[in-house]
Amino acid sequence: MEFKDYYATLGVAKTATEKEIKQAYRKLARKFHPDVNPGDKTAEARFKSINEAYEVLGDPEKRRKYDELGANWRQYEQAQQQGRPGPFGDGAWTVNVGGGEGGFRSMSEEEMRRLFGDQNPFSDFFQTFFGGAAPEGAGRSARQGRGARTRRGRDVEQDLELTLEDAFHGATRRFAIKHEGHTRSVDVRIPAGVNDGSRVRVTGEGEHGAGGASAGDLYLRVHLLPHPRFERRGRDLHVRVQVPVTTAVLGGEAEVPSIDGKRLRLKVPSATQNGQVLRLKGHGMPAVGRQEDRGDLYASVDVRLPRSLTPEQTRLYDALKKLEEDSIQSSS
Repeated sequence: MEFKDYYATLGVAKTATEKEIKQAYRKLARKFHPDVNPGDKTAEARFKSINEAYEVLGDPEKRRKYDELGANWRQYEQAQQQGRPGPFGDGAWTVNVGGGEGGFRSMSEEEMRRLFGDQNPFSDFFQTFFGGAAPEGAGRSARQGRGARTRRGRDVEQDLELTLEDAFHGATRRFAIKHEGHTRSVDVRIPAGVNDGSRVRVTGEGEHGAGGASAGDLYLRVHLLPHPRFERRGRDLHVRVQVPVTTAVLGGEAEVPSIDGKRLRLKVPSATQNGQVLRLKGHGMPAVGRQEDRGDLYASVDVRLPRSLTPEQTRLYDALKKLEEDSIQSSS
């Protein structure tokens, strides 16, 4: 079973008080409630995980069992009620320490060692749920008696370089996975909207497990390549656009490129200054899983001055210069 860290889900320490846990839950529940995020599947899933975590950590008895046995405390509780062994081979989850019925309870690692010694069949249980390594030699003969120990395969992480266009549209990449002398090809779909540093998980494509256990996962760490025109900041994009001096002074329109290849028309107000930033709403990067939810595109204006002047242009600029000089004298 995949371990669920309920403390991390609520963003609290394992030493948090009941009050701190309740405060963290209320804050997150308000933030991710479906009524606040209509149609947002990611927020809905987060809201469910928050409630699941609080159901356990908000109950002192359930929290105690979770702290002892991790995410499998529910199976442990069922095993106690039914008097059956747990799911780890012949290792039980409960031990009858008093004889007769009703004498089942969880035991600490120290108690188990006193009862069974270093050869106890629960050493794997200790390592999984108590976080400590079994003593040297512990459980060795038991493992030999019941066959190879099952162990989930290790996760594998690999770097993936993407262009900004690939991050915008999404992409498919083929990877060659090598394991135990064999190579297999895996096609991975990279979702649109991934950011630099994002990790894309490919379930079951890590190293093979031992003893019939499941394989690990492949994690692709995304690295976005620099773009010659656009700069990404979160889900917003920034670009520089040249505007003639006459358009900057009098106002007008300028053409702006977008990451999806379209040419956009930008309205330039009169008296626009060099370096002024203008926004084109909804033309940035999409949110992962929500292609229609896009950031904005910000255009930084570069006022383009003429490199040479015709006689007519020179005459007009001279006239403009005289008007500005007269305006300064009249205001002084």
